Order: sequence, then structure tokens, then C-alpha cells
Amino acid sequence: MPTRSSARIGSVIERRDRGVLDTSVVIDLSIIDEAALPRHSTITAVTLAELSQGPHIATTPKERAARLERLQVVEATYRAPLPFDAAAARRYGSLVALVLGSGRAVRPRRIDLMIAATAAVYDLPLYTRNVDDFEGLDGTVDVVGV
Repeated sequence: MPTRSSARIGSVIERRDRGVLDTSVVIDLSIIDEAALPRHSTITAVTLAELSQGPHIATTPKERAARLERLQVVEATYRAPLPFDAAAARRYGSLVALVLGSGRAVRPRRIDLMIAATAAVYDLPLYTRNVDDFEGLDGTVDVVGV
């Protein structure tokens, strides 16, 4: 499973053109080197859903305000998230089967697998801070660690 954010050509590293950012990357965007990310990135509707719950489950007003601000920035930046549609739902089922087949629990990875399924349907690499969450997918999703 790939864990690089770019392809190495000789001694020059080439950034990928397009990719999907998972929720962990979106949350940490301010501390991630832009060169580690694709030139053009998008998110999925599932990531937007995860970020949308954030302000509602925050435990302090300060945390709630920070999460709401992040959500607003994401909504303004990524105006057309990739949908979790019927094709993504079918791919999700396949990814669940792979994870189960590898002996890993699916329950804690359901959201991650929905994001991965959406990226896979659009044939885009998935950029994440949590590569281990996608273990067991047997290369069916191009997972890029940042």
C-alpha cells in the first residue's frame, strides 16, 4: 500500500495532481507541508458530515467555536464534496469484506472506509494522517500518508 504523497522521479519529487483529503488531514491542514498534498484536493460528503458533528459534541465553548470556524472554512473551500452515492456504498461493502478478511474490526473504521470507498470510486488517492486505519485493503485504495 503506498504511503508516499508523491512519486519520486530521479532525485526530484513530483506532487500528485489530485487527491481526496480525509478528515484527519483537513483537521491538521495548518501544520501539514503543502508539498505533501496534491495540487488540487477535495473532500467527501462523509468528511463534511464528520466535521459537521464537531461543534455539537464539543465540551467547551472555546472548542465549539474553533470547530465551527473550521467547518465554515472547509465549507467555503470545498464547495462540492464528493458524494457517498450508490457506487461508493457498493465499494464500501467490498472494503468491509477486505477488512474482515484481514482479521481487523470494522466498527471503529466505518467512517474511514466510507471515505476510502468514495476516493476509490473516483480513482483518486486518499491522503490521511492515519495510514494504519486503512490496513487490510490490499491496495484497492491508494492511501497516502502525510
